Amino acid sequence: MELRQVEYFLAVVDHGGITPAAAATGVAQPSVSQGIRSLERALGVDLFHRIGRGLVLTSAGHEFIGPARQLLRDVVTAEGFLRTAPRGRLDIHAWPFTTGHPVAALVGAFRQRHPGVSVRIGELRDNDSVPSLLRDGHCELVFCYFPAGGDGLTTHELGVHEYALVFPPGTEVPPEDPLPLAALPDLPLIVVPKGSPVRAQIEDALAGANRRTRASAVLRHRAAAERFVLAGVGIGVVERSRAEDAAREGAVIRGMSPPIRRRYGIVYDAQRLSAVGKAFLESAFG
Repeated sequence: MELRQVEYFLAVVDHGGITPAAAATGVAQPSVSQGIRSLERALGVDLFHRIGRGLVLTSAGHEFIGPARQLLRDVVTAEGFLRTAPRGRLDIHAWPFTTGHPVAALVGAFRQRHPGVSVRIGELRDNDSVPSLLRDGHCELVFCYFPAGGDGLTTHELGVHEYALVFPPGTEVPPEDPLPLAALPDLPLIVVPKGSPVRAQIEDALAGANRRTRASAVLRHRAAAERFVLAGVGIGVVERSRAEDAAREGAVIRGMSPPIRRRYGIVYDAQRLSAVGKAFLESAFG
């Protein structure tokens, strides 16, 4: 197994195919294809299903992503052992609502101090296990809602997100702000799939106010909720700053009583941090 073969594998995973992977790595498409074939022979397993001209990860391919990322980080750490400034790549997973803030600002400050490091940010999903992502090497740092973590993991709280009700433009809403959920107008809700902690919190709060969840749309991509509200599909329950953005476009917003708040922060395994990961934390927290 050669390091460039692992780089080609991750390039295909990150960019979604041979052609964009070749463009990202600056090599010819046949070189990427041959490198992956050689890697599969060296490992003794197929990492991709070949479907037409496309590639789909096998179960073995999914399992190899974390170790492959860890391998590249270890190599960068070894190469930079005698350097005064870290170089390489930092892998982060982040909950979508934290990516704009605070992740963007922290990454910006870090890159100003360490321009030799590139940062890859993956989206944290509802069914992702934070300890598994860190333990299996998929990333070094996770920005997520709390509680999160596990034995041996370190957490730093960064803030609290408060959620607000967002109504379609022109909706007649009681004047109270925050609005008691018991007074919520009988309109359907725009919700996220079942199993989401956010949806569970919303349903528990509504049940406590003797209201029920009647869904007009189920969205996997939460960032689209405001657009659906503005289109008149139903009520949205979104993070306060995004609710205020929707209000500037004509939506009606209210706080909630009782409130729904979620603490968020960063989680990592201090024993597995690379020099790049340590440098990021030093930049973020001093």
